[in-house]
Amino acid sequence: MPRVTFVSLEGEHHVVDAPAGATLMRAAVDHGVPGIDGDCGGHCACATCHVYIGEPWSARLSPRPDAEQDMLGLAVDPRPTSRLACQIRLTDALDGIVVSLPEGQH
Repeated sequence: MPRVTFVSLEGEHHVVDAPAGATLMRAAVDHGVPGIDGDCGGHCACATCHVYIGEPWSARLSPRPDAEQDMLGLAVDPRPTSRLACQIRLTDALDGIVVSLPEGQH
C-alpha cells in the first residue's frame, strides 16, 4: 500500500496510506487532507486537486495529457511540477511520494 505525504503551505505533513490504483486525489479526500477538494470527482474538469510534485517523483510520472494541461491553466500559481492529483494513479513505485499543496487551496 503506497504511502503519500501531503505537505501544506505551512509545512504541516499529512501522511496517508492508500491502495495501489487509487488516485492521489482520492487518497487525500478519503483521509480528509485539507486543501484537496476534488470538486469534479476526479474527472479532470476542475483544478481543486492541484499539487506540486517534487523530485525525484515528478520524473516517475507520465507526461500530463492535454486535458490536464488545460485544467492547470485554471489553477493558482501553476509551476512546471504542477499536476492534478486526480490524474495520478498510485503504484507501489510511488510509495513514499511527497506532494506539496499550493497557496490557493488552503
